Amino acid sequence: MKNVLLAGIFGAALTVSCSTAKTAQQNRAEFLKLKGDWEITSVDYDKSYRIRPFDEGADAQCFVGSHWRLIPNNYSGAYTLNGGGSCPSLTRPIKFEVKDGNIFQLKKIEDGTKAKQNIAGYSLTMVNHGIDQFSLQQNVPFNGEIVRVTYNFQRTADK
Repeated sequence: MKNVLLAGIFGAALTVSCSTAKTAQQNRAEFLKLKGDWEITSVDYDKSYRIRPFDEGADAQCFVGSHWRLIPNNYSGAYTLNGGGSCPSLTRPIKFEVKDGNIFQLKKIEDGTKAKQNIAGYSLTMVNHGIDQFSLQQNVPFNGEIVRVTYNFQRTADK
């Protein structure tokens, strides 16, 4: 009876560990599909609010047309705001990762600092992920309310 019980426990543990490993492999495969160049085609939010994403001091609409290069194998990348009008022109290096299959975490890397020195960052939810497009949603608290901001990305090139 003990042997049957031990065999059952071992079998259950093996099944759980294999399914966890399979899920991790699937998440990693999805993460690697982000490799390449992307453009934000639109930023959707309640326009009665003034949104300034990622503490750049720029209006959310300045991110429309921005170029994002994502390199998943070393968790790095950068985004570039094109400038024009009241929008700044800048390129910002980032570190990013995707956790649990849909939580996109990024942190900006300031000049002269290393990623491990920067503990602050942003957590967004990845939705509508396809081969050539995906969206990131960010919930921004404001005066006791939550404002949902959605950044829609379109692939511009594989790299």
